[in-house]
Amino acid sequence: MHKQLSYQTGFGNHFATEARSNTLPQHQNTPQSVAHGLYTEQVSGTAFTAPRANNRRSWLYRMQPSVGHGEFQIVNNELLVKNTKSLPTPPTQMRWDPIPAPTAPTDFLNGLIRMASNGSTKLLTGAAIYHYHCNDSMHNCYFYNADGELLIIPQQGSLLITTELGLMTVAPEEIAVIPRGIKFKVDLQDKTARGYVCENFGAAFALPELGPIGANGLANPRDFQTPCAAYEEKSGELTLYCKFQENIWQASIDHSPFDVVAWHGNHVPYKYNLNHFNTINTVSFDHSDPSIFTVLTSQSNTPGVANIDFVIFPERWQVAEHSFRPAYYHRNIMNEYMGLIKGEYDAKPSGFVPGGASLHNCMSAHGPDATAYQTAVNANLKPEYISGTLAFMLESYMVWQASEYALTADIRQKDYLNCWQGLKKNT
Repeated sequence: MHKQLSYQTGFGNHFATEARSNTLPQHQNTPQSVAHGLYTEQVSGTAFTAPRANNRRSWLYRMQPSVGHGEFQIVNNELLVKNTKSLPTPPTQMRWDPIPAPTAPTDFLNGLIRMASNGSTKLLTGAAIYHYHCNDSMHNCYFYNADGELLIIPQQGSLLITTELGLMTVAPEEIAVIPRGIKFKVDLQDKTARGYVCENFGAAFALPELGPIGANGLANPRDFQTPCAAYEEKSGELTLYCKFQENIWQASIDHSPFDVVAWHGNHVPYKYNLNHFNTINTVSFDHSDPSIFTVLTSQSNTPGVANIDFVIFPERWQVAEHSFRPAYYHRNIMNEYMGLIKGEYDAKPSGFVPGGASLHNCMSAHGPDATAYQTAVNANLKPEYISGTLAFMLESYMVWQASEYALTADIRQKDYLNCWQGLKKNT
């Protein structure tokens, strides 16, 4: 067994790594005979003819090819893939407490609960949002998602994510992205783990363009980490799970899929520490649009319109003068699903708790609650550092359809609208 935890840095690079020396071919991808008798396998995350700058694929050199498994059978997992169209989604603003802790042994895959989704896996557009709460590692089982890539956002508890291409530890205030089709499993590093997952059906996440910001700012490529090659030799009665066309399937497998001895390419898992984000903000007046806090974006077919943006609200300085500093009241064409990783969100000092979430769909008005508003308009404006907080937003140009669970579960705060009822008429 060779399971080394090490990383390479950069975003979008063509990486090359081997866990056993002299494995990677030097001059061609598929030599007639691979070193050590390994099999060659390419995994493509984009169409073969995608432009060079967008083309994603990796060459794997493994002990056994991926075709070695039994026939897939469908698995019933209603919370993970609950039909979101069974109940109409109202335009009402919604907010949720954290999902309850499991009472039985529950691993990462079985701890996922779908909260909202949009678009279509068949049309390769849109996304789904899940919360997870688990208390067990994935034992003798592996998973890959054929419907989209996975953005994992831990909120409590660290995760050890083992993939075909290597290992990553991911803690709260970090994120991990598992590309479409890459097999992985999750082991807990603490007794329990809780957080969020975005399943992106559309174009793979990329760094946003910087435009007038210039060369530096937001998330820098050098701060992203992708694993080095690491492999295990394991055999037995194992299970391979797959999400395909909005269903969960399982097949038997007699060996670990983590048998990749070397690989090179750019269709790779990666992690990022959100504390490395270089926050850009106004230094004169008014409030910047949340797009200035975009970490990763999945673009739609319409230039300038995101299939989904992953945006964060980290610790930062507020220095604008003669301005209302929290997010202003607004209605907009985009659809916003928010979560809180730690601390307090400045526009919602109560009710919006770590591990919880809120949803404000297209043209549904939202903004600071009554307490935050009164505090803001009466504040003595001076430079202020907002500390101890980290929130995020998954913003899409398509309406988030709330799942039946999200609409009916006890964790939905039925009194959410009351947070604005203290806003009196001013003349």
